[in-house]
Amino acid sequence: MDATTPPRIADRGPVARSGPGGSALLDPRIADRLKRTADGLVCAVIQQHDTREVLMVGWMDDEALGRTLTSGRVTFWSRSRQEYWRKGDTSGHVQWVRGAALDCDGDALLISVDQVGAACHTGARTCFDADRLPAVPGDPAAPGDPAAPDGPAADAPTTTGEPR
Repeated sequence: MDATTPPRIADRGPVARSGPGGSALLDPRIADRLKRTADGLVCAVIQQHDTREVLMVGWMDDEALGRTLTSGRVTFWSRSRQEYWRKGDTSGHVQWVRGAALDCDGDALLISVDQVGAACHTGARTCFDADRLPAVPGDPAAPGDPAAPDGPAADAPTTTGEPR
């Protein structure tokens, strides 16, 4: 492989990356900030723009992100089918892009959408409706909690030496 030939992952073709061989749709300044998995993917959290409800999680490479940012529709890379797919092309449950953000580490995307219909392939509104896990809710005001307003940290000086 020479310097102009991008690496390949399985049969999906060239890995989208910044610079030569990258996606023509993705700004190289954005591509340079992405931290990808070994497969060249970044996790994309999909959120309803007005309610902030988390709808689903998908995977994007540079090409999928470039398509998402320039087309107004969300595009993913299917790890199981090894192909690009746009939410809603077969179901009609389209995700219209309203905004996008990259997290501070560059390893996750937050895509704000206007979801038409169900987001989950099961027909549920979100992919997080079915399996609620048992979790003990935290209480920041609980006695002994160092972060509580009256906890041990309350009397500790701040970094400037001033009491809290």
